[in-house]
Parts: sequence; structure tokens; C-alpha cells
Amino acid sequence: MATNQLSLLRQWNMLRLLPRAPGKLSVRQLCERLRDRDFQVTERTIQRDLIELATVFPLVVDDRNKPFGWSWQKDAASFDLPGLSLPEALTLTLVEQHLGNHLPPNTIAALQPHFQSAARALASVDGATLSKAWLNKVRSIAPQQPLLPPPLDAECQRIVYLALLHDRQLTLHYKKREASAATVYAAVHPLAIVERGGLIYLVCMFADYDDVRTLALHRVQQAEMRHDDARRKPGFDLDAYIASGQFGVIAGAPITLRAVFSRAAGEHLFETPLSRDQVLSSAADGRLQLAASVPNTRALVWWLLGFGDGVEVQAPAALREEMASIAHRMAAAYG
Repeated sequence: MATNQLSLLRQWNMLRLLPRAPGKLSVRQLCERLRDRDFQVTERTIQRDLIELATVFPLVVDDRNKPFGWSWQKDAASFDLPGLSLPEALTLTLVEQHLGNHLPPNTIAALQPHFQSAARALASVDGATLSKAWLNKVRSIAPQQPLLPPPLDAECQRIVYLALLHDRQLTLHYKKREASAATVYAAVHPLAIVERGGLIYLVCMFADYDDVRTLALHRVQQAEMRHDDARRKPGFDLDAYIASGQFGVIAGAPITLRAVFSRAAGEHLFETPLSRDQVLSSAADGRLQLAASVPNTRALVWWLLGFGDGVEVQAPAALREEMASIAHRMAAAYG
């Protein structure tokens, strides 16, 4: 970043930080606050900036006691300095990157000018600036093999989110994975949005039915928000719905999983347990014995298969038989 640009940005932040009299900030306090905003500057430089700025702006210095304090004049005309500090720009950039699918459309629309300002603020400084460098120092990694998300119709997403926000019914044209044409759901009652592994799901009810269903948003080809109010499901709890295993594809009633893990495969369960009632103990041969109450889902089977020969399912019998059958078919395929 050019020296003149950096000086201008620093002085702009200084003007934003200064209070109106009788409030005041010393040079040292300004220095500390500017450093919090990613400006590595000396008190001498700040003193020089303040003297220069006071020739243009209605700034005053209280020199009755040390340390001297700087402020805007008490009767100065209102002076607005729009814009973002670098930490603010960093925060908004991360919000845009990670929370875009969690915010309603009107909020996203309202934030767009701020997102653009954040991008400009970060683009105006070099990569060595602490706030900008932070973007290359943090990542969120999915616990499974990463997959590219499917294309999503932005207008359909906007309408679905608006209907959810305002508790209105939807008419959806939805194309199932194997279908040749879209199915029209005339009356859909939205309950929630859930993002899982790059996919966005609408949790909803259909027509007059009370059972809760999920629709993959990328399969919605057309969406219309109706004027009719959506029904709510009494007692519906989104967190309980997720915890029940619905997004892992339910395969039956909850089970008590009993399994033996090699220490290398199962040691992480001491820190990240499968359930609140999990019991994990060391066996005589050094392996780990697990007992935990978990939803019976296809995701559980896929998770167990990921450990290969590092796990042996002992119970329930049906799950053990399924794992054995899969292992036999795999052995035959690779044999």
C-alpha cells in the first residue's frame, strides 16, 4: 500500500476515534487504539497528524493537565465519517464467507454495501497487515471427504428464505434425483433451514400433513411464495430434530452401540464423544471398549466403515451382521 494511502487511512481512523468535548483521548490512548485497528504507528507520528488535522478540522487539545487530551470541539458541526476499520472489514468478510446461507435475504441485501466496503478496505492494504493476513491463517474443514456443492438457484433460495422469515406457504417445483420431471408441491409449510456438508435443506411440512420432511434446496427448480400463512408444528424443536439423526438418514429406532476400537482409531472419542452417555474404557489388550446411545442412521454405518479394521461392532446384532456382510462383499470385490 502506498505511503500516502496508508497515512490517509490512519488519519481517517483517528478522526473517527476522537470523541466530542468534554471527552478526550491522549496521544498514547490514540496510539493503543490505532494499534488495535492494525496501524503500527508511533506516538510521535500521531502527535504530528493531530497538529496537521487541527488546521483543517475543528479539533481542540486540552493542555491544562498532562497527558494532554484531544477531541472534536463541543459545538462543532456534526461530521460523519462513513467507512470501516480493518478489524470491522475482516469481521464482515468472514460473515459473508461463512454465514451467507444462514441469513435472511433482507439482511443479506442490507449488508451488501458493507460487504463491498469491507472488500475495498482489505484490498487497499497489503497482505502483511494483520487483519488481511488473518484471512489466510484460518480455515474451516469438514470432517468428511470434501465435495463440491451443487449449483443452487439464487432466486429460488431467496424466495424460500423469505417465506421462512415471514411464515408464509410455498409452492415448489421439485426435481427428485431419479425423476425425469419436477414434482409440484402446491402447499409447503417451511419450518427451518439446515446446512449440512455444503448442501442446504428446507425442513417443512406438506399440505395438511403433520409429518416433518426435508427437501434439498438445489433440487428446487421454481419457487413461489403464497399469501397464505404457513402452519407451525406444535412442539417442533429443530435441535432435537437434528439430534434424532434425520440428516444422517434414519434406518430405525435409536440403538446402544457397543464396539471395540484400536487405540489409534478410537482415542479421539475421549475428547469428542459420540453421546452424553458414552462409556469408553481400555481393554486388557490395549484396545478401547465403547458403549453409547446413538441414532440408527446410514451415516453411522458410513462412519464406522471409515475406520476399516480399526473397529469391530459387537452390538446390536443387526448392525454387526450388516458390517460383516459389507466386509465380505468388499473382500470379494478386492479379491
